[in-house]
Amino acid sequence: MMTDPIGDMLTRIRNGQRAHKAAVNSPASKLRANLLDVLQREGYIRGYTQFEEDSGKPELSIELKYHEGEPVIREISRVSKPGRRVYSSIKDLPTIYNGLGISILSTPQGVMSDSEARVANVGGEVLCRVF
Repeated sequence: MMTDPIGDMLTRIRNGQRAHKAAVNSPASKLRANLLDVLQREGYIRGYTQFEEDSGKPELSIELKYHEGEPVIREISRVSKPGRRVYSSIKDLPTIYNGLGISILSTPQGVMSDSEARVANVGGEVLCRVF
């Protein structure tokens, strides 16, 4: 049993980029797909596709992105963990590397980046930081 599925997916992305893989696979869920939508909108991954594995379980194939041979994602880390949830109002949300990085939040209006949350004026659970 996996206790932190989001952390598992972020680790797969981190390890895949360190090994210069073109794509990595991860078990599928709605929250993971929404988080990947934000990463794709912000330009950190090329895209992702959902497919059925032989055992009938849905999987996500995440296409990683590189710029001049270097991974686009330099740092990706989980903020809110199963043992310690981290919530933030929009006014308390810090900027990541002076706006060069993003935080991904789970809000009542869906999963969104920190800039989208500021426009919507809504806070929520800080899932991860990406730079």
